[in-house]
Amino acid sequence: MAKTDFKNIEEYIDAFPEDIQGKLEQIRQTIRKAAPEAKEVISYQMPTFRLNGILVHFAAFTNHISFFPTPSAIVEFQEELTTYETSKGTVKFPHVKSIPYKLITEIVEFRVKENQNAEKINNAKESEHHEH
Repeated sequence: MAKTDFKNIEEYIDAFPEDIQGKLEQIRQTIRKAAPEAKEVISYQMPTFRLNGILVHFAAFTNHISFFPTPSAIVEFQEELTTYETSKGTVKFPHVKSIPYKLITEIVEFRVKENQNAEKINNAKESEHHEH
């Protein structure tokens, strides 16, 4: 995969072999269903969903697909993620295992709520700030 200036998620997915494309598209549709208001963008050369800020990223690699739901989601779902390799804000889904789409849905729904709450707090702070 030499190309790195992707304009949209379709272009990104199309750059991979067919078996990987299928998994990437399924992850994309899973995220869309869990966060229908989220906007699709390319950020850091990865498919990204935004809703009140970054929601999640995902990306394909030689042996796995990485899902980047932010560190808070990794902590929140640590028990469900014990069978996967995780780091601060990432979980790796190896190509040899099936992708846990239901878990992705739950994580995305958690991230939507988290970003909406952050947005409410920021809006409250802003309106407080304007009143003084």
